[in-house]
Amino acid sequence: MDSNDVLEDKDSGPEVQLNLPGSVISRIEELMGGTEQFDSEEFDAVAYINRVFPTEQSLSGVESAAARCEFRLASVQHDIRRLVRAQHDQRVAGHQALLDAQHCIAELALQVADINKKAERSESMVREITAEIKQLDCAKWNLTAAITALNHLHMLAGGAASLRTLAQKRQYKELVLPLQAIMEVLEQLEMYRDIKELNALRDEVHAIRAQLAQQILADFKEALTGGGKTTISPRTLSEACAVVDALEPHVKQELIKWLITMQLQEYEHLFSGEQEEAWVSHVERRYAWLKKHLLRFEDSLAQALPAAWRLSERIAHRFCKITRKALSDIMQARRNEVDVKLLLYAIQKTYNFELLLHKRFVGTELGSEGVEGAVKPLVFDDDDKEVETDENTVNTKGSPWVGLIGACFEPHLSLYITSLDTNLRALMDRFIQDAKSAEPGACSEVGSGAGAVMSSCADLFLFYKKCLAQCATLSTGEPMRELSGVFGKYLREYAGGVLQAALPRAAPPALAVPSLVTNLQGLLRDDAPRYTRQEIAKITSVITTSEYCLETTIHLEQKLKEKISPNLADKIDLAPEQDLFHKMISNCIQLLVQDLEMACEPALQAMTKISWLHFDNVGDQSSYVTQIIMHLKNTVPNLRDNLASSRKYFTQFCIRFANSFIPKFIQNIYKCKPISTVGSEQLLLDTHMLKTALLELPSIGSDVKRQAPTTYTKVVIKLMTKAEMILKLVMAPLDGNLEGFVAQFVQLLPESTLAEFHKVLDMKGAKMSKTQLASLDALFKDITKNMHNDNK
Repeated sequence: MDSNDVLEDKDSGPEVQLNLPGSVISRIEELMGGTEQFDSEEFDAVAYINRVFPTEQSLSGVESAAARCEFRLASVQHDIRRLVRAQHDQRVAGHQALLDAQHCIAELALQVADINKKAERSESMVREITAEIKQLDCAKWNLTAAITALNHLHMLAGGAASLRTLAQKRQYKELVLPLQAIMEVLEQLEMYRDIKELNALRDEVHAIRAQLAQQILADFKEALTGGGKTTISPRTLSEACAVVDALEPHVKQELIKWLITMQLQEYEHLFSGEQEEAWVSHVERRYAWLKKHLLRFEDSLAQALPAAWRLSERIAHRFCKITRKALSDIMQARRNEVDVKLLLYAIQKTYNFELLLHKRFVGTELGSEGVEGAVKPLVFDDDDKEVETDENTVNTKGSPWVGLIGACFEPHLSLYITSLDTNLRALMDRFIQDAKSAEPGACSEVGSGAGAVMSSCADLFLFYKKCLAQCATLSTGEPMRELSGVFGKYLREYAGGVLQAALPRAAPPALAVPSLVTNLQGLLRDDAPRYTRQEIAKITSVITTSEYCLETTIHLEQKLKEKISPNLADKIDLAPEQDLFHKMISNCIQLLVQDLEMACEPALQAMTKISWLHFDNVGDQSSYVTQIIMHLKNTVPNLRDNLASSRKYFTQFCIRFANSFIPKFIQNIYKCKPISTVGSEQLLLDTHMLKTALLELPSIGSDVKRQAPTTYTKVVIKLMTKAEMILKLVMAPLDGNLEGFVAQFVQLLPESTLAEFHKVLDMKGAKMSKTQLASLDALFKDITKNMHNDNK
């Protein structure tokens, strides 16, 4: 089939129309340099001919144009035949490549199958060759095991007889190694427990070990209790200890327990409950006995015993347990004879002795166990058996010795807490008496200057510090929790009895603490005279002292939680006392605010009595503003100096004064009626001057001008801006445009109420009927509601 036939076939077939995307068509046009205009759907043959041959003269080129078209058509047909032949050749080549690939795959599959068969034959041959080798290897392993077992059996049979002979001759040094070897042999023969003869040898070895244990214990008893008739030398005992280490652990424990009991027999006799030496007042003699006895023991018997047994440490530990029980029993029996002085004496001597034991056996000072050279302490259970230790085994004080004896005093520490309560009661009574005896105008109880912390406060917390340090050495358990309760009790009494009594014209300091706030609020009276300079110093001194008490109480609570046992830490709570000092500070600041307001009250009264309706022109600030600023300059600098160490509370005073005074000023503005436009301008000027003075209040009268705190500035600007807006509304014309006035009012004073709206109308002197006022109120409510909805 040639290309012409292909073309004819294509032409003779059904016409196929390809719908290509626009992007594809544009890409084809880009590659082929665009399409012929004859391909366009809008092609018009007549128009095209008229464009090519516009005139009759141009018709002379028709033959040349037709020749060009025929040449172009022949070129296109040639390209089509060439592309069709190339497509046919590629199809034939692709089919041939596929056949070649299938043939290669078939050959590869045959090769893989052949390799698999050869591998199976090789594996079968290797299995046949190594079958006999495996049998020989198994036989070798069995033979080796049998020879080893026979050797072990021979060693066991001969070793048992040798052990018995050496034990009878007390040749302990020569006995240790054979004994260890035989024990290892028994472990190797553990799998042959069904052989009777082997079991008999095993039972014989165990019997020899039991006999050795009894014999060695008897030798020790004979050597240490037989007097001068014994034939057991210290060297024999030393060699016997090596045998004990090779026997069962309980043998060593039994021997050590007997040795410790024997060493402490004399102590238990000398300090038995019937002896006067056993009483708590002679506790130091107990500790002196152990010191001397350990010296004698280490110079004599300890030389023959292994150092790894740490007999001295074990004796000291057992001594502590015996002493703790003995002291606990005798103090319980003679409880009425125990007083605080005797208790503290015994606790101090015991604590010193425990520190000595810690240093002697741990090898470090208390609190430095992690340093190089420290010895890992032994820890024992109730039967004096050594147990495994880790970091969590050591008690909370960081030592296994501290508290080992002293724990017996803890049930009696309520006497100590009671003593502290009594001492604090006496100290508090002295503070209260000093507060009562102080002259009303004097400031003798205050520190170095006006507004300084009271000296009694420092004395109280110094006493607290000593009590806390001493109690921490005695106990970190329930007594520490009781101590926190005592601390809280006298903090409340100090606030109610000392700080309240220091306030001028306060209620009697003997009143109960719950009435403290009521008493302070009783001072806030409108008819009370102003405070003197000394009384102001008293109030500021109470503020600084309360602040000191508050901060120190927070630190005290933290220290108590650090010192007390972790399981009791959540029971330490001094938050009520901290709240009490907070309230004390708050009420003192309120006293100062009220005092300054009282000074400014006459000026505000004078402001309402001015005839604002008859003002002709606006002048300088009014006299009442001058009076208010004068009172601020006379009062605030003194307060600022007194509260120099408590700057934040001075800022609180300023904020509270602004929040209290400016609303009163606004209420007095409403009373300035009727008022003219000029009067409103004068009042607006006065308000601006007062606003400027209030913004400078924190640094008023000071040579060093500081920027006022932002929180204070925001309060003053917000409240004084309201006053200025009120006056601007008063000056705004009404002129029948009620809706515009109401909208302006709500826009300038969005947080105002209907009552304030009425007050502004009264200041403007607006006269209207009830109907007009009702419609105005409805309009005010509608505009306010719409504005709130828009804000949402």
